[in-house]
Amino acid sequence: MPATPALVGRLLSAASWLTSPLTPDDYLGLIDPLLDARRPAARVTAVCAETPDTTTLTLRPGRGWSGHRAGQYLPVGVEVDGVRHWRTYSLTSVPDRPDRLLTITAKAVPGGRVSPRLVHRTQPGDVLRIGPAQGEFVLPDRPPPRMLMFTAGTGITPVMGMLRSLMSLRPPHPDVVLVHSAPTARDTIFGHELRLARAKVTWFRYHEHHTRAYGRLAPDDLARLCPDWRERETWACGPAPLLDAVEDHWARAGRGDQLHLEHFALSPALSPEADATGGRVRFTRTGVEAVADASTSLLAVGEAAGVRMAYGCRRGICFGCLTPLSYGRVRDLRTGELHDRAGQSIQTCVTAAAGPLALDA
Repeated sequence: MPATPALVGRLLSAASWLTSPLTPDDYLGLIDPLLDARRPAARVTAVCAETPDTTTLTLRPGRGWSGHRAGQYLPVGVEVDGVRHWRTYSLTSVPDRPDRLLTITAKAVPGGRVSPRLVHRTQPGDVLRIGPAQGEFVLPDRPPPRMLMFTAGTGITPVMGMLRSLMSLRPPHPDVVLVHSAPTARDTIFGHELRLARAKVTWFRYHEHHTRAYGRLAPDDLARLCPDWRERETWACGPAPLLDAVEDHWARAGRGDQLHLEHFALSPALSPEADATGGRVRFTRTGVEAVADASTSLLAVGEAAGVRMAYGCRRGICFGCLTPLSYGRVRDLRTGELHDRAGQSIQTCVTAAAGPLALDA
């Protein structure tokens, strides 16, 4: 019988006294980066061009990967001239695939430092650092009966993860309308797959708009393309001007509670929730315990208690502080989101205690 992740974690924790001050993961990472749970990584297994400047990478994540929800994005660390740079890319694969493979789809930004390298120079076999999946622009566990997806450009990428997840479900399926715009048919990411689905999937309707020929798509166009848009729960993702127009359009119609928008932000201001509570934190590798309040990052709590904590930017961007959660619950100081999955790698610089917990540190 193969060892479970929990058993492996306990064995590594027991062996930590032999490797101190390093950890077993430090040595495992020398053998294979995918064995290092403290610094999660993934190996590229396939590279597929979607458009001339957009590529889908298939990744096999290592021990540190704790899963994702359809619609979330993945932090990816790419080394350029010896320096690791972090960017985020939407996950376009179905969560919990039997083969555990992930896909991300990236577009090369002209003049960019990271994205052109990732899109045009990444090869199968390359290893990338990854962080935990993030984002609240997700497919609900129980999809509503009628859905509208309104996207433009690369805004299709998180929605594609949702659509593929819906298509993997057993009937009955929701009634789904996708309205998507791109400069041309050639520039339409996943265009072939979406057109094929339109022809074969009875519960899926797809409208493809080409801005170079017909101008920009606006929310007012939905009266023609999706007359019942007011009755549909909606997910919108695309350039900021489009999202601003969509948000205003839905608010004026009194349908703001039915709208989900994807806004990207690197490092919002840190703040605790009004009803947040702290807790006692145990650092399992050292045996140190400390009391933490709801507004102090776990990184700061550990350092104040004398624990050698991994860290990097201290702002939630570089993922240098990732530490596995042994048990308990933490709160993201940026979003208020709670995390309680044992074994999940958390960013200690932007999370705080939300009750008693233990960290593998």
